[in-house]
Amino acid sequence: MSGALNPADPVSAARFIIANTRPLTPPLVPEIRLHLAEESLPIWQKTEEELGEMNVPPPYWAFAWAGGQALARYLLDTPHLVAGKAVLDLGSGSGLAAIAAMRAGAASALAADIDQLAIAAVRLNATLNAVEIATTDDDLLATEPVHVGVVLVGDLFYERDLAGRVMAYIETAAAAGALVLVGDPKRSYFPEARFTRAAEYHVPVTRELEDAEIKRSSVWRM
Repeated sequence: MSGALNPADPVSAARFIIANTRPLTPPLVPEIRLHLAEESLPIWQKTEEELGEMNVPPPYWAFAWAGGQALARYLLDTPHLVAGKAVLDLGSGSGLAAIAAMRAGAASALAADIDQLAIAAVRLNATLNAVEIATTDDDLLATEPVHVGVVLVGDLFYERDLAGRVMAYIETAAAAGALVLVGDPKRSYFPEARFTRAAEYHVPVTRELEDAEIKRSSVWRM
């Protein structure tokens, strides 16, 4: 039905997500379950159909991307980095990194994403994993960085303009004392020279989303 989905309505958004995803475990992070889509095209088409719009942004929130999985794995394996700290998950998507941070002992986590369906997905996924996560759909990249101990960034270097805005934000946050951790498989606009590799993983993914069935992805520190 055209126009059946209203992303700004939490009930409508949650209903859509539950109807079009399944609770699944990301391969690299079996400790966490997320509402995920098994294929990209059907849920993308369903989103357009129910919104009554064409050319809507892809449903990034419906998948556990390689960089996010690597970042979540790293947090669970090195919990001292976030334990007792306030954490910001930029471009949170499914909320995987924020959930991992809370599982690792973070004092709080704020998941930020301008996609209102992503915000609904984060809330559902937080409940699924019995953690509390604050959310915002404000464009934080247009503001001064919020004061947190750790900033998490997963898979945000796929567009030139976005990559530039992300770098400006995290450089300011790092200068203010935040630890910045980036999960990224060296996507097109990832400025590798600006970072130090902290860990590397071989992440099982699908060729529908990536260019290989196993994606080398790293966690980087500024």
